Amino acid sequence: MKVHDSYQLNTEDYYVLADPWRQEWEKGVQVPVSPQSIPQPVARVLSAKGKEVMFTRPKKLIRTSGSEALGYVDIRTLAEGMCRYDLNEEDVAWLQIINEEFTEMAMPLLDEITMERVMEEFERCCHENMTHTMETEEGLGIEYDEDVVCDVCQSPDGEDNNEMVFCDKCNICVHQACYGIQKVPTGSWLCRICALGILPKCQLCPKKGGAMKPTRSGTKWVHVSCALWIPEVSIGSPEKMEPITNISHIPTNRWALICCLCKEKTGACIQCSAKNCRTAFHVTCGLQASLEMNTILTEEDEVKFKSFCPKHSGLEGPEPRNRDPGAEDGTREKRGRTSREEELSSLQQEKRVNLRKLKVQEMEEEFYQFAGVEEVARNLKLSLELVDFLYQYWKLKRKVNFNQPFLMPKKDEEESLARHEHEVLLRRLQLFTHLRQDLERVRNLTYMVTRREKIKRSLCKVHEQIFQHQVKLLDHELLNGDPPSKDLENLLSLGCLSSQDSLSGSSVGHSGLKAKRGLLKQEKRKKDSKTPSDSSDIFKEDNQSKLLEMKDSRSSSVKPSGPAEPA
Repeated sequence: MKVHDSYQLNTEDYYVLADPWRQEWEKGVQVPVSPQSIPQPVARVLSAKGKEVMFTRPKKLIRTSGSEALGYVDIRTLAEGMCRYDLNEEDVAWLQIINEEFTEMAMPLLDEITMERVMEEFERCCHENMTHTMETEEGLGIEYDEDVVCDVCQSPDGEDNNEMVFCDKCNICVHQACYGIQKVPTGSWLCRICALGILPKCQLCPKKGGAMKPTRSGTKWVHVSCALWIPEVSIGSPEKMEPITNISHIPTNRWALICCLCKEKTGACIQCSAKNCRTAFHVTCGLQASLEMNTILTEEDEVKFKSFCPKHSGLEGPEPRNRDPGAEDGTREKRGRTSREEELSSLQQEKRVNLRKLKVQEMEEEFYQFAGVEEVARNLKLSLELVDFLYQYWKLKRKVNFNQPFLMPKKDEEESLARHEHEVLLRRLQLFTHLRQDLERVRNLTYMVTRREKIKRSLCKVHEQIFQHQVKLLDHELLNGDPPSKDLENLLSLGCLSSQDSLSGSSVGHSGLKAKRGLLKQEKRKKDSKTPSDSSDIFKEDNQSKLLEMKDSRSSSVKPSGPAEPA
């Protein structure tokens, strides 16, 4: 047992240690008990290790720029090396049959991986050669008309760093600056709506398709021309020409205008810039009708938009009284010529489209001409006989599939993945929007409930103050003298109404008070009929009845009381 140093001990209860190391031992210095038992160091020579045994760093600490170093393969390289074609049950059955024939013919057997690679190579060659033919052969590619104009600014001219770009799907033409194309694509190019595979309706006009850009939400679309010509609408990023903003700033009277060309009340219209003319029309309707719509650059580098109705554009106008009949006939002839020219151009365009469809259909029926056996054998370094067997099988299988390709082109596959990601983002955006709306409703509801409860509490406080004030008045009048019966009834009736609004059981208390007051009045009448000698006794009884009535009035808001018995 350890005791304090100042503790006095009997000499018979402890031993005196004569160890010279004891003092040093208490200081924390370890002293060997027996120096002879200390082990001696022994050294031994190890055999030299080979170079193959070396320190290996953990993989997470290794960084390298080369894809082949240390056995690492880039994910893109790995994805490109994977075969996109997968064998189905029909392919496996054919492979078993053809391997049996190869065994009889003493030819090397065909494995599944080689078959998948050859089928994928046939699909790739067929797609590339067919696309090249459609782009180069006359009548199959996109015909660039000399009269083609930009879908946004209606200008047919292109400049350096502002070239005209055509969509490979809907065939619209736009300038780089007009549609926000920062770099001219090397291959095919699709506009925003064609890349997403949708055909939305413009929020500002009844027309569908064309050069459109989304709003901030991503669910609504607007023509770029409509956004430029309507003064309240603006564009978020002029470099990208998107998103379209401030649609909510459009006044209601603009939404109520009716287009003079399409006679529809859909969307927002612009009005004629001529003085005292308020004719309204849609931007796209005006561009399609070739109305006079000019952009003017001022000295302050400001762009002003001037648009005119059909009357002030010169397409139609009021007929003056003294008009030359010859001039009238000339205008009629011009209008007839223009209408006939438009009909002829539309018929020619329809013929071209139909002819192109027929040629594309013929090419799809003769798809096997665009995939060569020698080219595939040379690319995969396989024998011609083996590739020819697979070529015949591929041709028959694709004919059974109505000449449709087995694999989607890589570019279309990437676009479909991008479209899917865009749809997922839109869905999440809609979910968050609904969630925010629900939370806003809950916040408004809680605010209204809180406000209602505060109003109820303040009303209860007012009723309580009114009741307390009425009780004080009753006490004051009872102490000063006998109040008139009418004033007492009015005060009690007001007190009864206020107590009914604030407390639930007050009506019962007031009814008991009225009954008690009636009994006191009857007793008073009986006592008034007695002799004057008993006046002192009557005065005492009156004071007692007043005090009793005052106590009952105070307790009426808490519990009902029965009629008081006479003294």
